[in-house]
Amino acid sequence: MKNFIFQNPTKLVFGKGEIARLSELLPDNVNLMITYGGGSVTKNGVYDQVKSALKGRNYIEFWGIEPNPHVETLRKAIQRGKEHHINYLLAVGGGSVLDGTKLIAAGIVADEDAWDIVLSGAAEEQIPFASVMTVPATGSEMNGAAVITKAETQEKYGFGGDYPQFSILDPEVTYSLSDHQIACGLADAYTHVLEQYLTTPGQSRIMDRWAEGVLLSVMEIAPKIKTNSRDYDLMADYMLAATLALNDFIRMGITQDWATHQIGHELTALHGITHGHSLAIVMPGLLRVLKKQKHAKLLQYGERVFGIMDGSEEERVDKAIAMTEEFYRSLGLTTRLSEEGIGNKTIETIARRFNERNVAYGENRNVTGDVTREILKSCS
Repeated sequence: MKNFIFQNPTKLVFGKGEIARLSELLPDNVNLMITYGGGSVTKNGVYDQVKSALKGRNYIEFWGIEPNPHVETLRKAIQRGKEHHINYLLAVGGGSVLDGTKLIAAGIVADEDAWDIVLSGAAEEQIPFASVMTVPATGSEMNGAAVITKAETQEKYGFGGDYPQFSILDPEVTYSLSDHQIACGLADAYTHVLEQYLTTPGQSRIMDRWAEGVLLSVMEIAPKIKTNSRDYDLMADYMLAATLALNDFIRMGITQDWATHQIGHELTALHGITHGHSLAIVMPGLLRVLKKQKHAKLLQYGERVFGIMDGSEEERVDKAIAMTEEFYRSLGLTTRLSEEGIGNKTIETIARRFNERNVAYGENRNVTGDVTREILKSCS
């Protein structure tokens, strides 16, 4: 196990009716701006709950943060925040609203352009922010990461910074999610774990078992949610799994991959594919191309998560990869580029971009543009 420092400062406020605690959780006497997406919160009752909880408080609202938030929109929010001397933000919505809010929090106190903050990879300073989460998927409610899109150039990059001061998670707000949103959220959570787990064997028994527990839980609840997405306990497990998948708890002292995410971001930027869906397409292809490198961990994964015990090592590895793809498809997601009408032009564009940036992703820093081409061709 590698040396590490662990600290997660986010207060997680979990359960039905907890949005009502907003006023006591927010500091007094702050200039507050609440950020929202496209308006789904007005249909599922969350907006009314937030208004009720903040009755008597002064605040302004900013609407219109897109899925895969656009820096072009966030610049407007930053300008408004500066004009109103905003010093605290509350994101109400899914992971994209919160990701966008993290950039707004940095932009309000910065002199440079918001996109320059993203390209720097880290926010030097941010005003405090918190969240009311409505879509379990990204884990943004309990981590310091955000991913932002520049629509003008069809680019998508991540940056790091502060963590939310608190996040409210009420599983009842998930009842209004569409089947596709749930499928993408489950795929996102599952892949977050794989990005941290399917790397180097023998690093930490504790991290492995914790990761496997989240994977098994997601696999167990996924078909049940399809049958009844208004079961409180199922949706509570789903919501918490998405948080635990990416709140630093399962990656202490271990190597991590994240190549699937980097490739998936390109598919989203170029074609607008929902983030979780992009991961379901890329991950099986990446495992097929890198199966020799990940051989030992794939054997462990196959045995402990899928119960694969019979056959040669090569057969067991192949079966683990095939069953991973089958799991994504069981959610109702496609797993091939051709199913989304994406062909060689996009593959070459992504490979060229990675080579021009001189990047190399993965736990061994060997997923270059040329390797990415192989991965995407395997996804065709």
